[in-house]
Amino acid sequence: MDNTTITSTPSAIPSQAARWTIDASHSSVSFSVRHMMISNVRGEFAGVAGEVTYDPRRPEASKVSATIDAASIHTREDKRDEHLRSADFFDVEAHPTITFVSRSVRRRGEGLDIVGDLTIRGVSREVTLAVSELSGEHGDPYGNRRLGATATTKIRRSDFGMSFNAVLETGGVLVGDEVSITLDIQLIKQA
Repeated sequence: MDNTTITSTPSAIPSQAARWTIDASHSSVSFSVRHMMISNVRGEFAGVAGEVTYDPRRPEASKVSATIDAASIHTREDKRDEHLRSADFFDVEAHPTITFVSRSVRRRGEGLDIVGDLTIRGVSREVTLAVSELSGEHGDPYGNRRLGATATTKIRRSDFGMSFNAVLETGGVLVGDEVSITLDIQLIKQA
């Protein structure tokens, strides 16, 4: 038997940052909020666009910017969606978009924390997106390179000027202040 040493090299990982765009048709921005102190109501925004600069060797150098069409809100109830588009909530006539721009990225175990400015109704607040399920880079049947991730955060809607509410006879309120947000994002690598 031959004593030749066989060496293999790991698959190449890009050594510099690449630009990726959000694939809106394969991404979702969803939320849930307590309704009447009974259950959570869920909804989503259909219109999301954005860009990520990402280097898997240096994820802390990543940059993220995203824009959401506030009028694209959908909660499966037309009257509620109309009210959410009004000045009581998102005021889409005056503030048609919601934006997020990252400030910093840090590793957190297997995931990442992306700290950035979330702007809703013209009010910016710092939030942290906890990124998990960061996939590796994959090819699709059309020659594109893709990757994906799930991120979550919680905000208080009152921090963004959405203070509309009604007191219930039991002493609770109609709409909770805390909103849970989940982003399931798929990205396409740009040349």
